[in-house]
Amino acid sequence: MRIRPWVSIIPIIIIMLVLSIGCTAETVSSTEVVMKITLPEPVYDSDTSIEEALLARRSVRNFSEEPITLQQLSQLLWVGQGITDPSGKRTAPSAGALYPLKLYVVVGNVEGLAAGIYEYEPETHALVKSADGDQRTSLAQVALGQASVEQGALDIVITAIYEITTIKYGERGIRYVHMEAGHAAQNICLEAVALELGAVTIGAFDDAGVQQVLGLPDNEVPLYIIPIGNPVN
Repeated sequence: MRIRPWVSIIPIIIIMLVLSIGCTAETVSSTEVVMKITLPEPVYDSDTSIEEALLARRSVRNFSEEPITLQQLSQLLWVGQGITDPSGKRTAPSAGALYPLKLYVVVGNVEGLAAGIYEYEPETHALVKSADGDQRTSLAQVALGQASVEQGALDIVITAIYEITTIKYGERGIRYVHMEAGHAAQNICLEAVALELGAVTIGAFDDAGVQQVLGLPDNEVPLYIIPIGNPVN
């Protein structure tokens, strides 16, 4: 019996479809694949009160080599820009609920997560990978060589697209964006205390250098680098 050529490739197609079901990659185009990592569900209570976190918060610049967990990273990102309401409201207040901020994570030492650069996606509470490899040293070099940027298990970088806010509020919107970045950074620092982690907020860096490391467009400006890790006891 003669087998038609197209029949012979059916098993191969079936196998490829089965394998693709468990893949976390999303194909954007024929040449670009986006890796998305769904984060663990945030925990909405803790044994640390807001008053205790405020009392204990200090800038920590020396970190051990102990990794942080994916659950801890999930908490840190959720408090920074997580969704808290079906309407899309977030943990940090934003003028006009416009949300011009983005969070990036430069990962070096997180359990279960490959080193690289990731963008936080609040709507799905997920990470989208944008670069491979440990980029902490590169980030430290454009942050005046500050050791904490390289030594932290990760660095959270807060960026902003001013136009999202200024299109409604004009030049005054620049101030609103800076206020919002402060709200988000404080949330992250207080959550670090609750997780028994150390954190420090850094503003001394070369803007263009950080944009290059993260692969940011010209209209997206870095405002904070926050190294986070287990403190040296």
